[in-house]
Amino acid sequence: MRSAAHLFGDEHVRSYLETDGELGYRWKEDSPIAILFTVGRTSGEERAHPLIFGRDGDNVVLVASKGGAPEHPGWYRNLRASPEAEVQVLGDRWPVRARDAEGEERERLWRLMNELWPHYDEYQARTERQIPVVVLEPR
Repeated sequence: MRSAAHLFGDEHVRSYLETDGELGYRWKEDSPIAILFTVGRTSGEERAHPLIFGRDGDNVVLVASKGGAPEHPGWYRNLRASPEAEVQVLGDRWPVRARDAEGEERERLWRLMNELWPHYDEYQARTERQIPVVVLEPR
């Protein structure tokens, strides 16, 4: 896998999808990337988002950090409006249902995700909102 540290946004998605993740699966600090497909809550159009992810059994785990911004990222707001989505890891794409992790599960998954991207604790310190940990369960 080639490094994709220089990729961002639509360019990252395009490279990832065209190469089944050969270019785009590994990002900055070697973090793994999945592509999340949501339906826009106002547009109704499919949206694709390259996101750092972790695994918890068959589930994919995401963090809705937006770098510690005061508001949730758009992809998270899309999932709140419609939790049915799809995720792609490398060349495999499958349907999922999103839910927020809570309590002990959230704490465990927060630690897991901080091992993959240690900046999440910094992001949490920048905002007063609790950054959601999202679990994508296969449907």
